[in-house]
Amino acid sequence: MRTSGSKGIVGVVGARSPIGDSLVNALNADGWQVTAFSRQHVGYGNNNGNVTWRVLPTPVCADAPLPLTMIDTAITSWIFLSPIWVLPDRLRMLEAHGVRRIVALSSTSRFTKIGSSDSNERILAKRLAAAEETVSDWAVRRNVACTILRPTLIYGSGRDRNIAEMAAFIRRFGFFPVLGSACGLRQPVHVEDVAAACVAALAAPAAVVRAYNISGGEVLSYRDMASRVFKALDRTERLVSVPLTAVRAGVALAQLLPRFRHWSPSMAERMNQDMVFDHSDAERDLYFRPRPFRVSAQDVGATDL
Repeated sequence: MRTSGSKGIVGVVGARSPIGDSLVNALNADGWQVTAFSRQHVGYGNNNGNVTWRVLPTPVCADAPLPLTMIDTAITSWIFLSPIWVLPDRLRMLEAHGVRRIVALSSTSRFTKIGSSDSNERILAKRLAAAEETVSDWAVRRNVACTILRPTLIYGSGRDRNIAEMAAFIRRFGFFPVLGSACGLRQPVHVEDVAAACVAALAAPAAVVRAYNISGGEVLSYRDMASRVFKALDRTERLVSVPLTAVRAGVALAQLLPRFRHWSPSMAERMNQDMVFDHSDAERDLYFRPRPFRVSAQDVGATDL
């Protein structure tokens, strides 16, 4: 039920993701009430006037009825922060709530990892592309206004798998290995800028049945990006250029630690590849104005691994 001055209720799936906190805050500031869904029980029951937490149930088979607790509230607007390949399994839930508008996060990895030397990364790129197509086709059939956002390298929560993990490695070992000159260009995008794009997309008429690349406000080399992480940590810069064989050995050792288990040598191979994406369409339709890469101590996360 709407409160005075409220834009209504928006459902957020994946509200405990690295972007979740920034998004919930941005939605509240913009006048939305949030029903936040998470698989974790953290936050559940800690409701206030603008945020209601719910535990997301395990997806059921297509013919099984939804739990009654999932359909007691009409929610026509949604933002999906969980991996987009999970979204097709959640469409029945959204339909039961009366979805009319959805903003979903994908990733520019659908383009950058399609030619990866790592078969798992190639599979990931295909999953992203297939999920985007499935969701877009569903939205057209159901007459649901759909916008897909593809962020580049996300940072800023202290829990991301990019800058925060680079910082964790530096804290642990005191240096960071790079392949060759590490001259590949990057556009890191802050979680708060991604959140702002999600909020803007909810109300942007031009964003219907569209996909946008969401990149950062500054282009810099991978080496320069790593250098700024050292500065944010107040550590002496120690970037060590190593050959690919050494990178592979180093990655194998890092994978022994839980936080770096998903690392692969292909990550190092991309250090010398440009990954720059134009976001002028988002500037025009979503008034997207991303900040330059000014990483802070808060952005690099906690000290534990």
